[in-house]
Amino acid sequence: MEQRISIHIVGGNSRSRAEQSRLILSMGHHAEVYSDLVELMDRPPRSGVIIASNDVLDDGIEDLLEELADAGIWVPLVAAKVEPTVEEVVEAIQAGALDYLQLPLSEDELRRMIAHVHTDAGRHAEARRRLIDARKRIGALSKREREVLDWLSEGCSNKAIARNLEISPRTVEIHRANMMDKLGAGHAAEAVRLRLEAGYEEATREGRVKKPEASGADAMLIQELIIPKLAG
Repeated sequence: MEQRISIHIVGGNSRSRAEQSRLILSMGHHAEVYSDLVELMDRPPRSGVIIASNDVLDDGIEDLLEELADAGIWVPLVAAKVEPTVEEVVEAIQAGALDYLQLPLSEDELRRMIAHVHTDAGRHAEARRRLIDARKRIGALSKREREVLDWLSEGCSNKAIARNLEISPRTVEIHRANMMDKLGAGHAAEAVRLRLEAGYEEATREGRVKKPEASGADAMLIQELIIPKLAG
């Protein structure tokens, strides 16, 4: 028998929330309904999964996940929209959503999502914790400290970094020490690991950041979600 879970429905219009709730209850699961993100934060869930309609994702999934993390909410987030585009699905999964549902929600779609929660929710939550923690630490760095970290990640010595940034080696040492202290890193390898966990492995020397590629499991999910759309 399928394990019963709590599903928290956020956003969308009242009719859509009611339809999702009825389907969830008919399948033996528990449904909680929130009109918007403010109401969700007033009654933060501690277990289950959040289904967020696109109207509560206006600021982006990354910002929403960080806001949830600040409130101590680590339950998986699933995005939902009527006829999402391929690009929206890819961006959502890469930004940290566990899944993407097409509305109106079907029983097969809901069953697939619940199976995904059972198999991957723990791994996904831990990955989110690491990603958000790393981004917050790196976000506290000054522009120059971030540049030192970028060059350090390319294997450059202090002297090489000094040449690249046109500053003295002593100044590099100061920025590097401050950077390590802010990151809470005991050695250079740990600082580089945090940069990778934050998804900044492809940052350019000018400071622009390219979105990380999806992980193996996420790439499989993207394929599963996109191929039917392309076929249709």
